[in-house]
Amino acid sequence: MSFMKIKHLAAAGALFGAISMVANTASAVEWDLPLAWPDGNFHVENARTFAKVVGQVTGGEVKINIHPGGSLGFKGPEMLTAVRDGLVPIGDVLLIQQSGERKILGLEAQPYMVKSLDELSILHKHFVPEVKKIAAEYNQKVLYVVPWPRQYVYTKILAKTADDLKGIKIRTYNSSTTEMFNRIGMTAVQLPWGEVVPSLAAGTIDAVTTSASSGVDGKFWEFLKYMYPTNHVWSSNALTVNMDAWNALSKEHQVAIEAAAAALQSVFWEVSKSEDNVKVATLNKNGLKTGDVTAGMLADMQKATKPMTGEYIKDVGGASGAIIAGFLKDVGRN
Repeated sequence: MSFMKIKHLAAAGALFGAISMVANTASAVEWDLPLAWPDGNFHVENARTFAKVVGQVTGGEVKINIHPGGSLGFKGPEMLTAVRDGLVPIGDVLLIQQSGERKILGLEAQPYMVKSLDELSILHKHFVPEVKKIAAEYNQKVLYVVPWPRQYVYTKILAKTADDLKGIKIRTYNSSTTEMFNRIGMTAVQLPWGEVVPSLAAGTIDAVTTSASSGVDGKFWEFLKYMYPTNHVWSSNALTVNMDAWNALSKEHQVAIEAAAAALQSVFWEVSKSEDNVKVATLNKNGLKTGDVTAGMLADMQKATKPMTGEYIKDVGGASGAIIAGFLKDVGRN
């Protein structure tokens, strides 16, 4: 565990010295929390921290069991409906993978719209209220939302121009990234995380778009040679709880858990901020080289994908245009 992560988790512990609650005499509740990400991934570690704190603030009356690596059989794109249907009481939902349910949940993945985590936090002021509204329609409540670090393109070949990427089969993870890389000239293959490493091993894909965290999770140095910080889209995970499970808790437990989630969300964002540097260092140490995204390569990628945001707003309708317009105004790009 990195020093920065220890520091953030220590801060979380200090926060909860101030959270108190009235003990409840009801029977203890156990929730199984599935995550698609492998053990050691920072979202899994965040969930473990949350589970530990929930146990503390509820006096041990609410226990959350963490199940990483898709061990309960749920793939990432299925998580929203799995929680809705009560197949699990609580789940870790990658929002952009739920665009098949509601297209607006893919909003963070508009190419080159958000430039940094700081800008993403501004977007979330407009976007997360809509996420919470949709979650309620799917019989669940959002407890916290935490982003992934910036995105990379991992390849077997040295690329200095966008033309160097053309024709290469690349793993994508939602409709927006699929469309984006097809427009750039690559051949997109949309896969959930659990199928990425087997596909690399089998040679059915030759490139991957994902974060440095997932690059370490998948030991990409065993299959790929270069990683390019293209920073093309962003994505976030929401921890959501089924409303039937939530309503079965005492009011005291609900208040305590909400307070814990609210306080931990800012801690988890700091973990995400430090995660990129730590995992890039690990990838480089194991032989993956960080390639330069040349000005020409970036300009060509941006030019090829520029129409996508307008097309997305036209296709999705609803609140999508107002959310994006509000964000662009706040960051001075309206």
